[in-house]
Amino acid sequence: MSFRTDILTWSKGDLMETYWKVFFKRQNCQTGWKIDLMTVFLNRSANKHGGYIGKGAWFKSRPRLPHGLHGIFISRYARIGEECWIYQNVTIGEIHGKAPIIGDHCLIGAGAVLVGEITIGDGAKIGAGAVVRQNVPAKATVLAGEPQILIRSSRKDV
Repeated sequence: MSFRTDILTWSKGDLMETYWKVFFKRQNCQTGWKIDLMTVFLNRSANKHGGYIGKGAWFKSRPRLPHGLHGIFISRYARIGEECWIYQNVTIGEIHGKAPIIGDHCLIGAGAVLVGEITIGDGAKIGAGAVVRQNVPAKATVLAGEPQILIRSSRKDV
């Protein structure tokens, strides 16, 4: 393939391998204009996949994304450890410029939300749909709350 074809394919979001190569080059780059140029390509590719990874987000190693970047939002202040599994529609958000620090070998289930200045310990598992706003110790498992059933009466008294 030609260089032009490579760039077009990559910018459409078809090559996640290239995405992570450029991501880690940017993470280790010191030159401002190079960082800005790589950020443009990374944001375009992530957008095509339906996700967002902030410019300052830091990863120890490439995360495992079984469903790609679909619906994943990672704050620019987030710190993510080695070999983490992140499923679709996960939000790793910030509050007042403070975002989660996630340890090594963690699993974050589909639809989970992690926000604020919290620490997720090594080997922790965050269940699908869980909302985490406090620290999680190493090797712990966090589950979503028990669903509640609300029954509305069919009274027509007004």
